[in-house]
Amino acid sequence: MAEITISNKDWERVKIKIQRKYNHLTDEQLQYTEGQEETLITRLMELVNRDRNYVIFTLKKALVNIDNNRL
Repeated sequence: MAEITISNKDWERVKIKIQRKYNHLTDEQLQYTEGQEETLITRLMELVNRDRNYVIFTLKKALVNIDNNRL
């Protein structure tokens, strides 16, 4: 089970941050449905070539500072 929960509303903001950091990622690659956090984490691990802990840390950081544009 995923260690985080992301709403669709929050994902729109988080997705923008991720695309700024990893500008090679497309909207199609970053599609997300609420409740599918595990699938998202696995996909991001492959897309950015990082381990699970890094991806979860990055997503949590983006969620904590949701109003900030930086990741």
